[in-house]
Amino acid sequence: MFRALSSTTVRWRPIEGEGLEHLTIRPLDAFVGAAIRAESVVIGERDGAAYGVRYRIDCDAGWRVSSFIVETTDGRGLHLRSDGGGHWRTAEGTSLPQFDGCIDIDLSATPFTNTLPIRRLGLVRDAGTVKLKMLYVPFDSFEPTVDVQRYTCLEDGKLYRFEENDDSFTADLPVDEDGLVIDYPYLFRRLSPETI
Repeated sequence: MFRALSSTTVRWRPIEGEGLEHLTIRPLDAFVGAAIRAESVVIGERDGAAYGVRYRIDCDAGWRVSSFIVETTDGRGLHLRSDGGGHWRTAEGTSLPQFDGCIDIDLSATPFTNTLPIRRLGLVRDAGTVKLKMLYVPFDSFEPTVDVQRYTCLEDGKLYRFEENDDSFTADLPVDEDGLVIDYPYLFRRLSPETI
């Protein structure tokens, strides 16, 4: 359904306010301990406060997150690791059982993390709706929480519906041949390759 991953760079702008995300995703050599790495820099503003964040997400070949690091330019950060089966721990090895069952992550202020469940699940239209527990990280506090979300394939390999489980937000997300979001209604718009 999606093409084999090659090194790809994309950029998104928020629809409202100032900001930009520059993301590179690439396959890794086996010795690195992960099969896929996404690295990004995000600048923006929320509620009148400007922020600058960089993140790195490592996944196995099945698009299960093995670790992620999120850091602000002013020195705050979060680094967590996963066994890929929904069990999380700090970088120092402390278990985080409150996140048991969260295989995917959702980092605020980026459409990229929608790609993780879309690629991992390989959803097709006949699969129906899937409910997922997500490890959600807001960029204002870096205090992770559990968020329940739903994904439904509307058009195989091209269009997916994202819904908050409490029905507070719904968006139909068109994706490209890599499963990366093209436009995120009300939130983000991808820049064309010519502008990168």
